[in-house]
Amino acid sequence: MNRHEGGPLTRSVNVERLPQGRGAVTVEATQAECDALARDFGIPAIRDLVGRFDLDGSPSQLRVTGSVEAWVTQVCTVSLDPFESRVVEPVEVDFTSADQLVGTDAEDVELPDPIVNGRIDFGALTAEFLALGLDPYPRKPGIAFEERREDEAEKPFAALARLRGGARGPE
Repeated sequence: MNRHEGGPLTRSVNVERLPQGRGAVTVEATQAECDALARDFGIPAIRDLVGRFDLDGSPSQLRVTGSVEAWVTQVCTVSLDPFESRVVEPVEVDFTSADQLVGTDAEDVELPDPIVNGRIDFGALTAEFLALGLDPYPRKPGIAFEERREDEAEKPFAALARLRGGARGPE
């Protein structure tokens, strides 16, 4: 997974300053950060975004587990109505110091994410897992896509034939 610096939500933490062995980090996004993320994600709104992370390991090898939760407003792909829903996305990511990744072939193994300059951006991690939790084809609760069957629907060119007075074109 690619964590980038400088997005709308950043909380860069120096892992060497965390308690040795175990620790916790909580990211609570401001409404301005939620609004910026909603624009980035192309959805109407995000509110109450929180990432809760438990840390286990050392400053050079760290396992991060937890969850990202938020209320999001998306647009229904069937009715086109906006609706609000709760997103809860589990998080489980391994990090290692960037110098331990040198010379490793990414095609051979699933590589841990890098700890860059002794830091992890838990804001970017929160934003990324929120994005993963968004439904790419959101449907408002109670809305179902109803497919029209050929025998129930008018044939595609029937309306054209009526407009032409039932006359057929050249054969």
